[in-house]
Amino acid sequence: MQKRRLSTSEIIYLSFGFLGIQMGFALQNGFASRILQTFGAEVHQLSWFWLIAPITGLIVQPIVGHYSDNTWTKLGRRKPFFLAGAILASVGLILLPQADLFIAFLPALWVGTGMLMIMDISFNISMEPFRALVADVLNKEQRTLGFTSQTILIGIGAVLGSWLPYVLSEYFEISNRAEDGTVPLNLVWSFIIGALVLVVSILVTIFNTKEYSPEELALIEKAKLKEVDQIEVSEPKEKAKLTDIFSDFLKMPETMKQLSWVQFFSWFALFGMWVFSTPALAQHFYGLPHTDSSSEQFNQAGDWVGILFGVYNLVSIPVALSLHKVANKLGRKKTHLYALLIGGISFLSIYIMPDRYWLLLPMIGIGIAWASILSMPYAILAGALNPKKIGVYMGIFNFFIVLPQIFNGIIGGPLVKYAYGNQAIFALMLSGVSMIIAAFLVLKVKDVDDVKTT
Repeated sequence: MQKRRLSTSEIIYLSFGFLGIQMGFALQNGFASRILQTFGAEVHQLSWFWLIAPITGLIVQPIVGHYSDNTWTKLGRRKPFFLAGAILASVGLILLPQADLFIAFLPALWVGTGMLMIMDISFNISMEPFRALVADVLNKEQRTLGFTSQTILIGIGAVLGSWLPYVLSEYFEISNRAEDGTVPLNLVWSFIIGALVLVVSILVTIFNTKEYSPEELALIEKAKLKEVDQIEVSEPKEKAKLTDIFSDFLKMPETMKQLSWVQFFSWFALFGMWVFSTPALAQHFYGLPHTDSSSEQFNQAGDWVGILFGVYNLVSIPVALSLHKVANKLGRKKTHLYALLIGGISFLSIYIMPDRYWLLLPMIGIGIAWASILSMPYAILAGALNPKKIGVYMGIFNFFIVLPQIFNGIIGGPLVKYAYGNQAIFALMLSGVSMIIAAFLVLKVKDVDDVKTT
């Protein structure tokens, strides 16, 4: 038995939930720092609040991956996890910008931080089972196309989330001004809309995608053993245990170890951008002091960050469409290397841009890197994994996304305050250097499925 070839529409339905997940992520990544500053956080404290995201990912994703590998329900294998995650994340999305409603009980900053934590846990519950679902359902020939399609939907969702506050303000006349300590109405409605899109898009995948049963997967695995010698698969002698995560970590494939360093420096760079872009632009291009978090100009800077984030996500869509073709010619390694180099140079160019409109240019380069980061490492990794361990290894692979974010979260704030003199723009310069390092580390990766790796 082999995995059947899916039609284009089936591949789209398979990953459609990622549109809603990434819309929620875009709202979080683009505007959480702005919201927390509105509720009283200082610039150098932002990275500490953002530590919630990678820490929850570090804990939650391997556990969810393990149980999704070893759970089968009437709803399926992966579906129950990303449905539950979507519902919980929608609650966090709705309440984060409205945390001041609870001020009679707790400070708005505390409530906002709590909602950010709920969102992060929930997104992590949804994320890796979704990636594992793509690896479960698609055959080797369609895997790169599947992850590329996923990247396209991620890009569409991220553009919608990033641009929504600006669109609501400019075209629907929903105010982007607010009193001190409160979030503008256009941002509040953006998060509510994002929550609705998240739930609906997840349901589209659930109702239009059929998962392989454990029995079918066993037959597929046996068939693969006859064709592939380098992947060792054996029937488990006893029921898988949660503690197996630790032994699985120690036994991770060599390709995964090599990719871990690429992921570390790539996501260190991205975390710096998400956390510090709003204060960096407010200071460097709007001339505002680092203590300003409520003026009209600060809110304009925040809306413009949304536009810029939308641009890099928009660029990622056509790039993702062409990535699998480029990878077929150059190989996945060279494709990822060049994309990361372009992204790193683009980060560094932000400092010399003459005004905020010129920032659209480096966002194009960052969009190229983003498209590759979301697809190439997973396409390379999937070919090196034991089919029975895809879920848990996708979760463990997330370690190398969250650990650099934790590291940046710990040192990023103190660097901004003590090394950069509260000038957040230099945090983006460090992101550029980090992404260039990631590019050169790609050279050490072995892609077992890629005939063009040499």
